[in-house]
Amino acid sequence: MDLLTQGLLGTSMALAIAKPDEIKKAAIIGLLAGLAADVDFFIRSSTDPLLNLEFHRHFTHSVFFIPIAALIISIVLWPLFAKHLSWKKIFTYSFAGYLLSGLLDACTSYGTRLLWPLSEDKISFNIISIIDPVFTLFLLLGVLITLKTKQRLYIYLSLIMSSSYMMLGWFQHQQVEQLSRQLAEQRGHQAEKLIVKPTLGNLFLWRSIYLDQDKYYVDAIRLNPLTEQSTIFKGQSIQKFDPGAHSLNIPADSVLQHDINRFSSFTRNYLAIDPLQKNFIIDVRYSNLPNTTAALWGIQIDPETPDHHAYYQIKRDSSNATRETFLNMLFERSTQ
Repeated sequence: MDLLTQGLLGTSMALAIAKPDEIKKAAIIGLLAGLAADVDFFIRSSTDPLLNLEFHRHFTHSVFFIPIAALIISIVLWPLFAKHLSWKKIFTYSFAGYLLSGLLDACTSYGTRLLWPLSEDKISFNIISIIDPVFTLFLLLGVLITLKTKQRLYIYLSLIMSSSYMMLGWFQHQQVEQLSRQLAEQRGHQAEKLIVKPTLGNLFLWRSIYLDQDKYYVDAIRLNPLTEQSTIFKGQSIQKFDPGAHSLNIPADSVLQHDINRFSSFTRNYLAIDPLQKNFIIDVRYSNLPNTTAALWGIQIDPETPDHHAYYQIKRDSSNATRETFLNMLFERSTQ
C-alpha cells in the first residue's frame, strides 16, 4: 500500500507491545521498520526499464525475510537508541513494525512474493486498494490517541477496526466475484480465469476482468455491503495478447522477448495489445476507469530491434471528465 499506511501499520504494531515509558521510541522504530520493506522500490536501472517492476515487492516482502530485516534495522538504529533501549527491545520493536508489511501489500492487487524463496508466485488477495483512506484513518487515529494518552487500549481498538475493515474487503471480494461469474454466464461465456479488485480508495466499486476464449471482458460492479444491492456498469472487451496472432516474430532468446516474459509474469499474463497504439502491450488489470480497457500502463516494444529493451510507460488520466465518470459510478449519480 502507500507509504503512509505502511508506516502507520508498523507504528501500530510496535505500539501494541510497547511499555508506557517507551511509547514514543517504539513508535519511531515501528514507523521506520514499517517503511523499510519498500526500500526495494529503489532497485532500478537506467538501462533496464523493467528491473523495478521485477524487484518491487520481491524478497523484502517475504515472510521469511522478516527476521533478517528486523536484524538489519536493529543494527542501523542501535546507535540512535542504545542509550535508551536494550538491543532486545530495539530488535523486538523492529520485528513488530516489519511483521505485517508484506502481508498488507499482498492484500492489494499488485502482487507480492510473500513466500519467496520457496515460491516465486505473486500473491494478491485483491481485498483492498493500494490507497484506502478509511483503513489509513483507523490506523492514524489509533496512533495519535495512543501517543497522547500512552494507553495501548486505543491502538488495540484501532487494529481491531482496521482488521474488521479488511474483513469487509474480503466479504465484498467474495460477493463481487460471484456477481462477475454470474455476468459471464448470462453472456454465455465461460470465465477461464477471473479477477475482481476494488477501485481506488473504496470497497464499493470494483473492477472485474475475465477471460473467455481469446478475449478479456472488463466491467465495473458496485456493491453496497449494507443492502447487498449491486449495479453492473457493462464495459469493454479486448483481444488477449498472442505473439503468433499479432505476427510479432520476436526471437525467443532476445532481450525483447525476455522483457515481454517479465511483464507477463508481473501482470499474471493479463496482457493485450492497445488498439490505439501499435505494439503497446498493456496490463489489462488496471485502467483509469473500472469498466474500460484503456491502459494505465504497459510496455512499448519494437519487434524490429529485438536486442533492445521494452519501454515502460504510465498513462494516467487525471482529467475532469474521467474523474467525474468515476465518481458517478461510485456514488451512482445520474448522468442525465
